[in-house]
Amino acid sequence: MPPLTNTPIYFGNFLVTPQVFHLTAHSFALVNIKPLLPGHVLVSPRRPAKRLSDLNHAEISDLFLTVQQVGRMVERFYGASSLNIAIQDGPAAGQSVPHLHTHIIPRQSSDLEDQGGSDAIYGMLEGEDGDVGKHLWEKSNRRPKFPSVDDSSRQPRTEEEMAAEARNLAHEMKQQQITDGSSHSSL
Repeated sequence: MPPLTNTPIYFGNFLVTPQVFHLTAHSFALVNIKPLLPGHVLVSPRRPAKRLSDLNHAEISDLFLTVQQVGRMVERFYGASSLNIAIQDGPAAGQSVPHLHTHIIPRQSSDLEDQGGSDAIYGMLEGEDGDVGKHLWEKSNRRPKFPSVDDSSRQPRTEEEMAAEARNLAHEMKQQQITDGSSHSSL
């Protein structure tokens, strides 16, 4: 299955077209290069707005309807019972790519018990584990200014792995829209 569009899609400065599994008029959903938990995906506006307050009414509505649709699908697809939905709105809030994005993380009871319980996800999002910008920067073969030691238990996924997941999730989104009779459709 080819990418959903031939039009290049950027997340900040990073070309992510093959990672995109859902497109709407104003938003896109993509798989994450280093998911914190299985099914951790991102939803972002197509326009590279840095902050939530930069979006217009149509973009905000589309973004949150897309978050709702994608969240419902990943929760079902990954057998989760709950979701974490988070926006780090600006650099001081931990935003690592200057392009607004919403993290959707499928959760199961006791999935982080070995790391201190369900609230451990917040530290993971704010720490090096959740630094999407750093992981994308390293993937693009550019070196960060200061080398850092990466978490050896979580390696960046290959383009092929991310494209395969994007294909699976694109199929699931289409199935969900057919089942739900969704009025918020993809392009």
